[in-house]
Amino acid sequence: MEFARYDVNRYSPRQMVALPLVILLLALMVLGYTTLTTGLPVTPGIDFAGGTAVTLFTSESKETIEAVFAGYPLLSVGEGIGGGRYIQFGPMDDAEYQSLVALINERYPDAKIDQIGETFGETLRSQAFLALLFSFIGMTIVVMIAFRNLVPAGAVVLSAFADIAVSAAVMQALGIPLSLGTTAALLMLIGYSVDSDILLTTRLLKRKGKLDEKLAGAFRTGIIMTTTTLAAIAAMWVVATAGQIQIISEIASVLLIGLVVDLMNTWMLNAGILKGYILRGEKR
Repeated sequence: MEFARYDVNRYSPRQMVALPLVILLLALMVLGYTTLTTGLPVTPGIDFAGGTAVTLFTSESKETIEAVFAGYPLLSVGEGIGGGRYIQFGPMDDAEYQSLVALINERYPDAKIDQIGETFGETLRSQAFLALLFSFIGMTIVVMIAFRNLVPAGAVVLSAFADIAVSAAVMQALGIPLSLGTTAALLMLIGYSVDSDILLTTRLLKRKGKLDEKLAGAFRTGIIMTTTTLAAIAAMWVVATAGQIQIISEIASVLLIGLVVDLMNTWMLNAGILKGYILRGEKR
């Protein structure tokens, strides 16, 4: 494969870290602007913002359902359980909600309606944020204990942070909401990012041999690992998107974005920092 023959040793440490740092800065600007305007770095879905989820047992087309609920804050129409339709609505006042319930009960008497209040959504949002925070703190502690050196450990932590920040910014740009599913995908990305970064760091610091040979070997192994995972996630995304299974499609989308971002941050940002660290040590 052509990308497997890419010469990762061609560039200096400064050249390697330049692009990832610029993209990270742009991502932080996007997230900062979104936070200032909406109060959150990524637009929340109904899990966190509140809303109404409805499962309709009907054979009507997506277009027909969209026309039926055109007067309500309809967010999405996807495939539901048992061949039905799963639709989501944004927050509504009591009068609008009662009107929606009356319409659903009249037209779809077997429908299942689940309302998520704004207060409950805020609670879920806080818990999801704490889950991300504690997982990141736990990862940082483990990495610090494992390497006991500020520069290699800091490079792993910075790379993992960049993965999450850039992925979140791309989610915002593509209109992928922050939900329980996409939060789980971000948590999975933290774990995968640490795995790939530890592979690189261990190969460069623990093994004997020339730096360029160790870096090239780690790169080949890492690329095979990531592209294999990408292929599996891409297949999941195709199936979920074709079947209009929105939650799985969103999870797969976030994982695809994160894995591509992780390729850049692991083999440019983290590798560049480690390469500079090792070269400086050899000159002493």
